[in-house]
Amino acid sequence: MTEKLLRYPIEQYAYYVSDIEAACAQWAELFGAGPFFMDKPFVPPSGEFVETYRGQRSEPHLSYAWGQCGPDHHIQLIEQHDDTPSIYRDMFARDENGLHHIAICLDDVPAEKARFESLGFPSVTEIHVSGNLMVAYVDVRSAIGCFVELYTENPNSRRNFNIWRDAHEDWDGKTDLIRATDW
Repeated sequence: MTEKLLRYPIEQYAYYVSDIEAACAQWAELFGAGPFFMDKPFVPPSGEFVETYRGQRSEPHLSYAWGQCGPDHHIQLIEQHDDTPSIYRDMFARDENGLHHIAICLDDVPAEKARFESLGFPSVTEIHVSGNLMVAYVDVRSAIGCFVELYTENPNSRRNFNIWRDAHEDWDGKTDLIRATDW
């Protein structure tokens, strides 16, 4: 391959975990990560939100936690509570843990998705909001061992990234490790 696989900075490292609360505590203890903002269970935003897995509508039962690890590393923890086919079950059983994907933010997800597909890395899961492709997970496990999430740059997500980073900078490392999301 002569073309670089990643052309944008990595914004996030996402890990599949078997127990999301325990994982938050472990990340805080081992790496000083946190605080974590959790959606448990994750409820898709109201409106026209459609997730597909391998071309079929998909609604796995998930929980997410987002936090910061140092000034530059945005962390996402993911737990799937059922066995619905998903990109998480493609890699991990319920009791396993590990790096699942890295995320990049960009303006044109459909174009980058097409570029990855032309390089032999198909999109496996997609999230459409109001008919627009907002997120695509491309399967690059054969090259780097995980998925790549292509995420549409938008003001709401950038606001959340900044909130989580600022909370980390102001955090004492112990108080209110797990917090509710506010969206």
